[in-house]
Amino acid sequence: MNKNKKLNNIIEALSQHESGAAVEVLERVGTNCTDDEVRRLTARALVNRNTQDSLSVVILKNGKGINDLSTNVAMGTINELLALKDKSEALKVLENVQDSDCDEAIKETARSVKALMAFS
Repeated sequence: MNKNKKLNNIIEALSQHESGAAVEVLERVGTNCTDDEVRRLTARALVNRNTQDSLSVVILKNGKGINDLSTNVAMGTINELLALKDKSEALKVLENVQDSDCDEAIKETARSVKALMAFS
């Protein structure tokens, strides 16, 4: 089995794990990796988990998910958010960004993604 397949299997297994610790591992290891593909796969797994905790990582955190400096990672995360069947949790997190004291750039990105989700 090649390296990418193994990595994908590990990230996928963590995304399906019931424990909240899995979100912590994905955030700490996956979203901080220097490899764009690992960050993209990790963001996808966090979005597909579709919980407040996992979505907060890819929406609220600077340099992660929709706020990643890599356009490949950021756009991949946005596409995963748009593809969610149940967007209610993601919309809650996006709305909460506006009330938070986070960076203005994060708020602006969240506003844009929320607008896209409203039309999808």
